[in-house]
Amino acid sequence: MSNNVDESRIAVVTGASRGIGRAIATKLAEDGFNVALIARNAEALAQVQAEIEGGGGQASSHVCDLLDSTAYTATIEAIVKTYGRLDVLVNNAGMTRDGLMLRMSEEDFDAVINVNLKAAFAGCKAAARPMMRGRWGRMINITSVTGLNGNAGQANYAAAKAGLVGLTKTIAKEFGSKGITANAIAPGFIETDMTAVLGDEIRKGVENSVPLRRYGQPSEIAAAVSFLASEGGGYVTGQVLVVDGGLTC
Repeated sequence: MSNNVDESRIAVVTGASRGIGRAIATKLAEDGFNVALIARNAEALAQVQAEIEGGGGQASSHVCDLLDSTAYTATIEAIVKTYGRLDVLVNNAGMTRDGLMLRMSEEDFDAVINVNLKAAFAGCKAAARPMMRGRWGRMINITSVTGLNGNAGQANYAAAKAGLVGLTKTIAKEFGSKGITANAIAPGFIETDMTAVLGDEIRKGVENSVPLRRYGQPSEIAAAVSFLASEGGGYVTGQVLVVDGGLTC
Protein backbone atom coordinates (compact mmCIF):
# COMPACT_ATOMS: atom_id res chain seq x y z
CA MET A 1 0.00 0.00 0.00
CA SER A 2 1.05 3.56 -0.72
CA ASN A 3 2.01 5.94 2.06
CA ASN A 4 0.92 9.07 0.22
CA VAL A 5 -1.02 10.34 3.25
CA ASP A 6 -0.91 10.27 7.02
CA GLU A 7 -2.01 6.72 7.89
CA SER A 8 -4.42 8.03 10.51
CA ARG A 9 -6.48 10.00 7.99
CA ILE A 10 -10.07 8.87 7.64
CA ALA A 11 -12.08 8.86 4.42
CA VAL A 12 -15.83 8.17 4.26
CA VAL A 13 -17.30 6.80 1.02
CA THR A 14 -21.03 6.25 0.52
CA GLY A 15 -22.41 3.73 -1.94
CA ALA A 16 -19.18 1.83 -1.35
CA SER A 17 -20.54 -1.67 -1.89
CA ARG A 18 -20.33 -1.72 -5.69
CA GLY A 19 -19.48 0.11 -8.89
CA ILE A 20 -18.00 3.57 -8.69
CA GLY A 21 -18.17 3.69 -4.89
CA ARG A 22 -16.28 0.44 -4.54
CA ALA A 23 -13.59 1.65 -6.92
CA ILE A 24 -13.28 4.94 -5.02
CA ALA A 25 -13.00 3.20 -1.66
CA THR A 26 -10.39 0.78 -2.95
CA LYS A 27 -8.31 3.57 -4.48
CA LEU A 28 -8.40 5.73 -1.34
CA ALA A 29 -7.30 2.73 0.70
CA GLU A 30 -4.41 2.23 -1.72
CA ASP A 31 -3.53 5.89 -1.20
CA GLY A 32 -3.20 5.23 2.52
CA PHE A 33 -6.53 6.37 3.92
CA ASN A 34 -8.43 4.38 6.51
CA VAL A 35 -11.74 4.09 4.65
CA ALA A 36 -15.15 3.99 6.32
CA LEU A 37 -17.47 2.20 3.89
CA ILE A 38 -21.17 3.12 3.89
CA ALA A 39 -23.96 1.33 2.01
CA ARG A 40 -27.22 -0.53 2.61
CA ASN A 41 -25.96 -4.04 1.82
CA ALA A 42 -24.02 -5.45 4.78
CA GLU A 43 -22.82 -8.55 2.92
CA ALA A 44 -21.49 -6.56 -0.03
CA LEU A 45 -19.79 -4.10 2.32
CA ALA A 46 -18.07 -6.97 4.10
CA GLN A 47 -16.71 -8.21 0.77
CA VAL A 48 -15.27 -4.79 -0.08
CA GLN A 49 -13.76 -4.47 3.37
CA ALA A 50 -12.17 -7.91 3.09
CA GLU A 51 -10.76 -7.02 -0.33
CA ILE A 52 -9.22 -3.81 0.99
CA GLU A 53 -7.77 -5.48 4.07
CA GLY A 54 -6.51 -8.38 1.99
CA GLY A 55 -4.50 -5.86 0.00
CA GLY A 56 -2.97 -4.37 3.13
CA GLY A 57 -5.36 -1.43 3.53
CA GLN A 58 -7.62 -0.35 6.36
CA ALA A 59 -11.42 -0.22 6.21
CA SER A 60 -14.55 -0.46 8.31
CA SER A 61 -18.17 -1.15 7.31
CA HIS A 62 -21.20 0.92 8.29
CA VAL A 63 -24.69 -0.09 7.13
CA CYS A 64 -26.95 2.91 6.47
CA ASP A 65 -29.86 3.73 4.17
CA LEU A 66 -29.41 7.29 2.92
CA LEU A 67 -33.14 7.71 2.44
CA ASP A 68 -32.94 8.59 6.14
CA SER A 69 -30.57 11.55 6.28
CA THR A 70 -30.65 11.61 10.09
CA ALA A 71 -29.30 8.04 10.10
CA TYR A 72 -26.51 9.15 7.79
CA THR A 73 -25.64 12.03 10.11
CA ALA A 74 -25.57 9.62 13.06
CA THR A 75 -23.33 7.23 11.13
CA ILE A 76 -20.80 9.96 10.38
CA GLU A 77 -20.88 11.12 14.00
CA ALA A 78 -20.21 7.54 15.14
CA ILE A 79 -17.25 7.27 12.76
CA VAL A 80 -15.81 10.54 14.07
CA LYS A 81 -16.30 9.36 17.66
CA THR A 82 -14.45 6.12 16.89
CA TYR A 83 -11.49 7.63 15.05
CA GLY A 84 -11.43 11.15 16.44
CA ARG A 85 -11.29 12.77 13.02
CA LEU A 86 -12.67 12.91 9.48
CA ASP A 87 -10.57 14.08 6.57
CA VAL A 88 -12.30 13.09 3.31
CA LEU A 89 -16.00 12.71 2.56
CA VAL A 90 -17.12 11.26 -0.77
CA ASN A 91 -20.87 11.48 -1.33
CA ASN A 92 -21.22 8.89 -4.06
CA ALA A 93 -24.43 7.00 -3.21
CA GLY A 94 -27.31 7.63 -5.56
CA MET A 95 -30.54 6.23 -6.92
CA THR A 96 -32.85 6.67 -9.89
CA ARG A 97 -36.61 6.44 -10.31
CA ASP A 98 -36.98 7.49 -13.90
CA GLY A 99 -40.13 8.61 -15.65
CA LEU A 100 -41.48 11.44 -17.73
CA MET A 101 -42.33 14.45 -15.59
CA LEU A 102 -46.09 14.32 -16.21
CA ARG A 103 -46.12 10.72 -14.95
CA MET A 104 -43.63 11.12 -12.12
CA SER A 105 -45.09 10.76 -8.64
CA GLU A 106 -44.19 13.10 -5.81
CA GLU A 107 -42.91 10.07 -3.92
CA ASP A 108 -40.46 9.19 -6.69
CA PHE A 109 -39.31 12.78 -6.95
CA ASP A 110 -38.78 13.10 -3.19
CA ALA A 111 -36.96 9.77 -2.84
CA VAL A 112 -34.36 10.68 -5.46
CA ILE A 113 -33.89 14.18 -4.02
CA ASN A 114 -33.50 12.73 -0.52
CA VAL A 115 -30.81 10.21 -1.43
CA ASN A 116 -28.89 12.18 -4.06
CA LEU A 117 -29.06 15.68 -2.57
CA LYS A 118 -30.49 15.92 0.95
CA ALA A 119 -28.27 13.13 2.26
CA ALA A 120 -25.21 14.77 0.71
CA PHE A 121 -26.11 18.02 2.47
CA ALA A 122 -26.50 16.16 5.77
CA GLY A 123 -23.18 14.39 5.29
CA CYS A 124 -21.27 17.55 4.46
CA LYS A 125 -22.82 19.33 7.44
CA ALA A 126 -21.82 16.49 9.78
CA ALA A 127 -18.30 16.35 8.34
CA ALA A 128 -17.67 20.09 8.53
CA ARG A 129 -16.93 20.39 12.26
CA PRO A 130 -14.35 17.60 12.53
CA MET A 131 -12.70 18.89 9.36
CA MET A 132 -12.59 22.40 10.80
CA ARG A 133 -11.00 21.09 13.98
CA GLY A 134 -8.31 19.47 11.86
CA ARG A 135 -7.95 22.55 9.62
CA TRP A 136 -7.94 20.15 6.65
CA GLY A 137 -10.67 18.49 4.69
CA ARG A 138 -11.87 17.31 1.30
CA MET A 139 -15.55 17.12 0.42
CA ILE A 140 -16.16 15.42 -2.92
CA ASN A 141 -19.67 15.04 -4.33
CA ILE A 142 -20.38 12.73 -7.25
CA THR A 143 -22.82 14.53 -9.51
CA SER A 144 -23.52 13.63 -13.17
CA VAL A 145 -23.49 15.12 -16.64
CA THR A 146 -27.27 14.81 -16.34
CA GLY A 147 -27.09 17.47 -13.64
CA LEU A 148 -25.32 19.76 -16.09
CA ASN A 149 -27.42 19.15 -19.21
CA GLY A 150 -30.69 17.61 -18.02
CA ASN A 151 -32.15 14.43 -19.46
CA ALA A 152 -35.65 13.50 -20.57
CA GLY A 153 -37.26 11.13 -18.09
CA GLN A 154 -35.00 12.15 -15.23
CA ALA A 155 -36.42 15.37 -13.83
CA ASN A 156 -35.82 14.19 -10.25
CA TYR A 157 -32.31 12.88 -10.87
CA ALA A 158 -31.23 15.89 -12.93
CA ALA A 159 -32.58 18.30 -10.31
CA ALA A 160 -30.77 16.47 -7.51
CA LYS A 161 -27.48 16.30 -9.36
CA ALA A 162 -27.70 19.96 -10.40
CA GLY A 163 -28.40 20.79 -6.77
CA LEU A 164 -25.19 19.01 -5.80
CA VAL A 165 -23.25 21.43 -7.98
CA GLY A 166 -24.73 24.45 -6.20
CA LEU A 167 -24.21 22.82 -2.81
CA THR A 168 -20.58 22.06 -3.61
CA LYS A 169 -19.79 25.59 -4.76
CA THR A 170 -21.42 27.05 -1.66
CA ILE A 171 -19.46 24.77 0.66
CA ALA A 172 -16.26 25.79 -1.12
CA LYS A 173 -16.99 29.45 -0.35
CA GLU A 174 -18.11 28.90 3.23
CA PHE A 175 -15.28 26.62 4.34
CA GLY A 176 -12.28 27.50 2.18
CA SER A 177 -10.79 29.67 4.93
CA LYS A 178 -10.88 26.63 7.23
CA GLY A 179 -8.63 24.55 5.00
CA ILE A 180 -11.51 22.58 3.49
CA THR A 181 -12.00 22.10 -0.23
CA ALA A 182 -15.24 21.07 -1.92
CA ASN A 183 -15.48 19.75 -5.46
CA ALA A 184 -17.85 17.74 -7.61
CA ILE A 185 -17.13 15.07 -10.18
CA ALA A 186 -19.58 14.63 -13.07
CA PRO A 187 -19.25 11.19 -14.65
CA GLY A 188 -20.64 10.41 -18.06
CA PHE A 189 -21.45 6.85 -19.12
CA ILE A 190 -19.50 4.56 -16.81
CA GLU A 191 -19.30 0.75 -16.94
CA THR A 192 -21.43 -0.28 -13.93
CA ASP A 193 -24.34 -2.56 -13.04
CA MET A 194 -26.72 0.22 -14.09
CA THR A 195 -25.29 0.53 -17.60
CA ALA A 196 -24.77 -3.23 -18.01
CA VAL A 197 -28.50 -3.75 -18.51
CA LEU A 198 -28.65 -1.45 -21.54
CA GLY A 199 -29.27 -3.23 -24.82
CA ASP A 200 -26.66 -3.49 -27.57
CA GLU A 201 -28.41 -0.88 -29.70
CA ILE A 202 -28.47 1.69 -26.91
CA ARG A 203 -24.91 0.87 -25.96
CA LYS A 204 -23.69 1.36 -29.52
CA GLY A 205 -25.53 4.68 -29.73
CA VAL A 206 -23.89 5.84 -26.52
CA GLU A 207 -20.45 4.85 -27.68
CA ASN A 208 -20.94 6.66 -30.98
CA SER A 209 -21.91 9.84 -29.11
CA VAL A 210 -18.76 9.82 -26.98
CA PRO A 211 -15.62 11.19 -28.70
CA LEU A 212 -13.47 8.52 -27.02
CA ARG A 213 -15.90 5.88 -28.41
CA ARG A 214 -16.17 3.92 -25.16
CA TYR A 215 -17.70 3.82 -21.71
CA GLY A 216 -15.60 5.04 -18.81
CA GLN A 217 -14.37 2.72 -16.07
CA PRO A 218 -15.11 3.14 -12.34
CA SER A 219 -11.35 3.28 -11.79
CA GLU A 220 -11.22 6.47 -13.87
CA ILE A 221 -13.67 8.18 -11.54
CA ALA A 222 -11.69 6.84 -8.59
CA ALA A 223 -8.52 8.37 -10.03
CA ALA A 224 -10.20 11.78 -10.15
CA VAL A 225 -11.32 11.42 -6.53
CA SER A 226 -7.79 10.38 -5.55
CA PHE A 227 -6.38 13.58 -7.00
CA LEU A 228 -8.95 15.84 -5.33
CA ALA A 229 -8.39 14.08 -1.99
CA SER A 230 -4.62 14.47 -2.19
CA GLU A 231 -2.30 17.23 -1.05
CA GLY A 232 -1.75 17.96 -4.73
CA GLY A 233 -5.44 18.82 -5.11
CA GLY A 234 -5.32 21.33 -2.29
CA TYR A 235 -5.73 24.44 -4.45
CA VAL A 236 -8.71 23.09 -6.38
CA THR A 237 -12.07 23.98 -4.87
CA GLY A 238 -15.57 24.86 -6.01
CA GLN A 239 -15.04 23.04 -9.30
CA VAL A 240 -16.92 20.44 -11.32
CA LEU A 241 -14.56 17.92 -12.89
CA VAL A 242 -16.33 16.31 -15.84
CA VAL A 243 -15.15 12.77 -16.58
CA ASP A 244 -17.22 11.78 -19.60
CA GLY A 245 -14.92 10.89 -22.51
CA GLY A 246 -15.76 14.20 -24.17
CA LEU A 247 -19.54 13.64 -24.23
CA THR A 248 -20.37 17.21 -23.18
CA CYS A 249 -17.46 19.01 -24.83
